[in-house]
Amino acid sequence: MSDLTPLPHSVERWPGLMGQLLVADTTTRGRLPERVRRQVTRQQDATERLVGWVQLAVVAVFGALYWLSPKTFEAHDTFQPVPYALAAYLGFTLIRLAASYRTHLGDWFLYLSIVIDMALLFVLIWSFHLQYEQPASFYLKSPTLLYVFIFIALRALRFEARFVLTAGLAAAAGWAVLVIYVVTVNPEDPMITRNYVTYLTSNAVLLGAEFDKIISILTVTGILALAIVRARKLLVSSVAESTAANDLSRFFSPEVADRIVQSEEIGVGAGESRDAAILNLDLRGFTPLAQQVAPDAVMRLLADYQAEMVPIVRKHGGSIDKFLGDGIMATFGASASTDSYAADALRAVEEIMVAARAWQARLAAGGRPCVPVNAAVACGRVVFGAVGETDRLEYTVIGEAVNLSAKLEKHNAALGSRALVTRHAYDTACQQGYRPAAPIQELPGARIEGVGQPVDVVRLA
Repeated sequence: MSDLTPLPHSVERWPGLMGQLLVADTTTRGRLPERVRRQVTRQQDATERLVGWVQLAVVAVFGALYWLSPKTFEAHDTFQPVPYALAAYLGFTLIRLAASYRTHLGDWFLYLSIVIDMALLFVLIWSFHLQYEQPASFYLKSPTLLYVFIFIALRALRFEARFVLTAGLAAAAGWAVLVIYVVTVNPEDPMITRNYVTYLTSNAVLLGAEFDKIISILTVTGILALAIVRARKLLVSSVAESTAANDLSRFFSPEVADRIVQSEEIGVGAGESRDAAILNLDLRGFTPLAQQVAPDAVMRLLADYQAEMVPIVRKHGGSIDKFLGDGIMATFGASASTDSYAADALRAVEEIMVAARAWQARLAAGGRPCVPVNAAVACGRVVFGAVGETDRLEYTVIGEAVNLSAKLEKHNAALGSRALVTRHAYDTACQQGYRPAAPIQELPGARIEGVGQPVDVVRLA
């Protein structure tokens, strides 16, 4: 090893690499949604408190090692700077820890904190040659230098490469200053050697070894920063997907949202065939009412109606397929296969009828306009899949039961009923464990507008 050891080619490119890492880190932070940034900030505040406690532990370790280590000097004959350096470091650490609990630490404070941390550490290392009355080169052999890697690694807890880079650059600069001090403090006898054995067995200085230490600090810093930038990109991607999944759940049923998130690729033309029940809900007389009241009252009525009905549908395992003005179309067993799709649908209808009457009563008591809720259920084989074109897809169900349910719902107005189901849906539900809560009315051979053949129908309400 030589004092003229050349710097590796990769080290010559450090300024450019550091800049690229900083740009990548800043760009990644800029992509985070505001609500995610607020959450990240709260997490980083907690991280700063953790960093403060770790640094307090480091100070305690320094102090314990100092007091327990054997001294090679007489205490009353020498200046002891180590206790003063430790006291200063302890004071700053306590101030920083207290500040982290009281407020959000700004970037300027964090940069200042990193510089002060490194400065106090290197002052402590520098003071060793005074403590032990040795030449300045004595402190270059101090293993305390290894603590800089702890301080650099602590900055990684924030998941921001810029603070890791700052810590690494501060550490490399600090050690370079100590080396320069050794070489220049006594120009007549700089104690520089090219002999590795002499370097290890004396206070001589091997510049190549000191360069190696600086290169090691920079390399570890670069690797950590690169890892953080890459991990942060994955974090942003994961947060974006999680946010998108949560947002999808507001526009689709949870089952459909999960299917979209977990699918490798969603394309038109792929569908699944299964037995399912189709429920259609509608507000009878809503269109004339909407023409008589203010627009905001119309929208408020729709919002209240959907807020009352949708939770009941989902409670019984239903999936909202679409909102059609005042109509709600839901499926049971279409997006996720189930053995109780018909029974679940009829139980949902029964609860909806009870909830609808209570909702109407509350509206009437408040002097607000109200209309009754109609429901209809049909079941059979349906196809569930994505329809549309490349840039606009929609999950839906297709089949005879879908059309029959919609037409059966309109048949409520003709009969003056509130809830109708096909005989097939009723029998299937009974086979799946459904028992009606109230007496039913059988309507065999009902003529339903738009349906060519008579349909056996059961009136639930």
